[in-house]
Amino acid sequence: MVQQEKIYNQRCKLMKPAEAAVLKDFPSAKAAEYRHGDRKGCLKGTRGPILDEIELWARDFDKPPVYWLNGLAGTGKSTIAQTIAERIFADGQLGASFFCSRDFQDRSNLKFIFPTVAVQLARNYHEFRSIFVPLVQFDPEIAHESLYSQMDKLIVRPLKQSDISTVIIIDALDECKDDEPASAILPVLGQFIFKIPKVKFFVTGRPEPRIREGFRLPLLAEATDVFILHNVEPSLVSNDIRLFFKHSFLELGRRRQDLDEWPTREQLDLLCERAAGLFVYAAATIKFIDRRNNDPKEQLDRLLQSPESSAREGKIKLKASTTLDSLYMTILQEAFGDDDPEDDHRTRSTLGAVILAANPLSPSIIATLLGFSFKDVFLRLSSVHSLLILQEDPDSPVRPFHKSFPDFIIDPARCTNERFHVSPPTHHPELLAGCLELMNRRLEKNMCDLPCGVANCEVDDLRERTERHIGPALQYACKSWHKHLIDGHTVRTPAIASALRQFLEKKFLFWLEVLSVLGAAREAVDALDVAAKSLEASPTLDLVIDCFRFVMRFLEIISTSSPHIYHSALPLCPRKSIVRGLHEPHARPLTRIVRGLPNSWDPSIAAAGFPSRV
Repeated sequence: MVQQEKIYNQRCKLMKPAEAAVLKDFPSAKAAEYRHGDRKGCLKGTRGPILDEIELWARDFDKPPVYWLNGLAGTGKSTIAQTIAERIFADGQLGASFFCSRDFQDRSNLKFIFPTVAVQLARNYHEFRSIFVPLVQFDPEIAHESLYSQMDKLIVRPLKQSDISTVIIIDALDECKDDEPASAILPVLGQFIFKIPKVKFFVTGRPEPRIREGFRLPLLAEATDVFILHNVEPSLVSNDIRLFFKHSFLELGRRRQDLDEWPTREQLDLLCERAAGLFVYAAATIKFIDRRNNDPKEQLDRLLQSPESSAREGKIKLKASTTLDSLYMTILQEAFGDDDPEDDHRTRSTLGAVILAANPLSPSIIATLLGFSFKDVFLRLSSVHSLLILQEDPDSPVRPFHKSFPDFIIDPARCTNERFHVSPPTHHPELLAGCLELMNRRLEKNMCDLPCGVANCEVDDLRERTERHIGPALQYACKSWHKHLIDGHTVRTPAIASALRQFLEKKFLFWLEVLSVLGAAREAVDALDVAAKSLEASPTLDLVIDCFRFVMRFLEIISTSSPHIYHSALPLCPRKSIVRGLHEPHARPLTRIVRGLPNSWDPSIAAAGFPSRV
């Protein structure tokens, strides 16, 4: 960096005083260039493949003129941009760089990007400067014109006339204020990019809706290479983060005393596990441990062992004025802050489904369970795409990119804006109600149309039948409804109590059928156990216990053959069983039972799982 600063100073000395005065007075953002501030590049030995790919793109003018480094929050986009800027400056290719930042008014204003880039190009290239300086002397108001006029007059015309070959970097475009559905600056770039064939633009940004829509515009889409940073092989990212931690601890050991053979391998493994691909988390962790006037070993122990470690993680500073919690809050505020507060419950419910689901759900399943339109759900999730792994396919599961986001949003002490706080006691019952409603509406007898008497393993196309007739939303509901029954209060609410009783009275055997063909019959044991332990003495509790005993007695039959629930299990059910009384019309015994059918459950079954209920 010192050598690069010398080169920059030499270039400035070549300028005439009058030219230098024009550039100094022309409106531009302060400290937006890569060489300003305390930005750090990638640690040597990390991020090798992606850095090599970008450098190859920068040198090869047969490749598209625009490169979008697309990455979720905290994946290291700006660090990569810094490294690329340093490398291509050293190669003599860098024309200008603009590092956007929401922390500064000028660096978060789109209207400052092209003027600032133009000033840097003028400083770096005499040919450009000889055209630019007279232009702004004649018309100094260009800096305040539209983005289209700015790019045309300040960038495109001087570049075409000077015939310069260069690379321009714009980092963290998502941090600029922008009210347009498709980023206001990207359509302008798309209109002009092919008019300057010797110029390349390297852009980084989170995949927020306006950024994604901008890069999808036909003119820009055909001109852009896209690299999705959060899709890099996790093991490669983990190795880089481990290398970063090792290097940082070695540096710390050189400056501090009594740090030999520290941290332990177990501690390092845990740090890497917690980072989970988030470079900003790793960097923030080192800052926390290396806090002045604190013992590093005690800081690390405090971070890893304290029950408040999640809260501590949220308070670690990522940079001067940003913590992990403030980063998450800013993204949520930008995504939903202007929404009608009456719609906030939909936002919380949608995020709650992502955070609280027993396993990752697709947007289409979330819409089905919550009773929302798919369009509404996908739009809300897209608004916080930078925090989620969200695919274009509506049937692909969506999940938080990093575990720290769920920790943040369910903790009212961290997510202090109640508009966004996801409360598990509120949103688990919503998902439970959605599951029960879906099962009560959709479950039918022999949904997979299996032949009489057949074992599940004898049906060659069983998987295809389940996918075609049951579907992912109903599969989730059948396997996971009880995982949202988190306390007794939930099941005692009138709506859920009514839905649960209806489910057991009318859909119980159909539910067992689905679990049978999915190979998940044991989920019925867990589900009924949870329900029974959540209920107070009541007819519904009696029904749940009888259902539990039915499953325990005939679990092998249920697991082996869905049709034999009706051929064998139900006909062999005790005469006074509540399940038999409700569902006997569905029985299809293959043999006639003349005598020996018991009136009640065997004592070993009656006591199973509920010693206090017998």
